[in-house]
Amino acid sequence: MGDAIIDLAELSEDFDADPYAVFAALRERGPVHHIRMAKGADGWLVVGYDEVRATLADARLSKNWAHAADKLRKLRVSTGYHMLGADPPDHTRLRRLVAREFTARRIQALAPRVQRITDELLDAMLAAPDGRADLVDGLAFPLPIRMICELLGVPFLDHERFRAWSNALLSGAPTGEKQDIMRQMSEYLAALLDAKREKPGDDLMSALITTADEDGDRLSADELLGTAWLLLIAGHETTVHLIVNGVLALLLHPEQLAALRADWGLLDGAVEEMLRYDGPVLTPTFRFTVDPVEIGGTLIPGGGELVLPAIGDADRDAARFPDPLRFDIRRETGGHMAFGHGIHYCLGAPLARLEGRIAIRSLLERAPGLALDADPTALAWRSGMMIRGPHRLPVRWR
Repeated sequence: MGDAIIDLAELSEDFDADPYAVFAALRERGPVHHIRMAKGADGWLVVGYDEVRATLADARLSKNWAHAADKLRKLRVSTGYHMLGADPPDHTRLRRLVAREFTARRIQALAPRVQRITDELLDAMLAAPDGRADLVDGLAFPLPIRMICELLGVPFLDHERFRAWSNALLSGAPTGEKQDIMRQMSEYLAALLDAKREKPGDDLMSALITTADEDGDRLSADELLGTAWLLLIAGHETTVHLIVNGVLALLLHPEQLAALRADWGLLDGAVEEMLRYDGPVLTPTFRFTVDPVEIGGTLIPGGGELVLPAIGDADRDAARFPDPLRFDIRRETGGHMAFGHGIHYCLGAPLARLEGRIAIRSLLERAPGLALDADPTALAWRSGMMIRGPHRLPVRWR
C-alpha cells in the first residue's frame, strides 16, 4: 500500500447505508488503508478477518488516550478513566474489579426483569390503533436503557437525557457540542456517585463504590466516573442496534423469519447470525501506535497514529464465513467478532444477548404479520465509523 489517504466520503456517498461494500472493495486491494474520516482526522483501517482478529489482540497497540497524537484528541468522546481506555496492568485491574459485580449469575438473574420490561413496552407499542410504530422508540431503545439504568441505579426520568447525550457523542456532532455534553455527563455522574456514597442502594453503581479485591484495591474517583460512563453508554447503545438490525434482517429475509417462527430452537443461532451479518459496531474504540508497527505488510508510524480494525468487515470475509452476504440463521457463526476479541472483549455481551433473545422472540410472538413499513432504501442510518443502525425502523403488524 502506498501512503495516499483514502477519503471514505469520496469513496462512496452511501457509506452509512452500506459500509460493507466499501470495506469489501478495500479488502480486495489489501488489508491496511490510510483513511480520512469525519472532521478531517486520519487513521489506518484494517480489513479482513485474520488481520482484524490479530489487530484486536495486538499488545503493541495502546488503548490509552495518553498515547494518542494531539491531532486526534478532538475525537475523544469519553469521560473519566475506564478499562476500555486502559492497557495492562491497569486494564487487568479495572476489568477484574468491574467483573466481580458483572457475573454471569447476576446477568441470568435479570431475565425475568428483561421479560417484564419487554412485555410492558410491547403492550404500549402494540396498542397503537393504526398498527404501526417505530421499533427504535417502541422497544429497541427503551429496553436496554431501562435495564442498564436500573442495574446502575440511575433515576428513571434521566433515561431520555442519556439518550440525547449518547446519540450526540456517537454521531457526527460538532466537537464543541461533544465537549459540552461530556462536561454535563461528568457533572451528572459525579453528583450521582456522591449520592450513592451517602445512601448506597442495591445497584451496580453502589457496589462498584464499595467493591474491593483481596488486597483492598478499589476504584478511584476518576475510575468510578469513567466506569459509570462506559457502562451507561456501552450498556445500551450496542443492544439497541442488535435488536433493530436483527429485526430488519429478518424482515428482509422472510424465509429466515418463517424458519425462526417455526422453530424457536433456532433463536440463539439467529441472534449470533444477526450479530455477524449486521452487528451494532463497525469499528471498536480506538487503538494507537506507540512505536512503528507493521500490520498486513504495511508499516504504520509510531507516535499515536489511530488504528481501526473493521470488525464489521471481518464478519463478512468469505475467507472465514462462506457466502458472507447471505443471511442464514442456521449458519455456523463461531468466531464472529461483533463483541470484539482479546482482552477487551465486551464484558456486557451476555446481557446484550439476553436482551436480544427476549426482545426479538417476544416481538415476533406478539406481532404476527410484522412487516417493514418503509422502503428499506429510504432508511436513514447513523453516521460515523462506530455504531451501525438506522435512526428509525417503521414497522406494522396485523
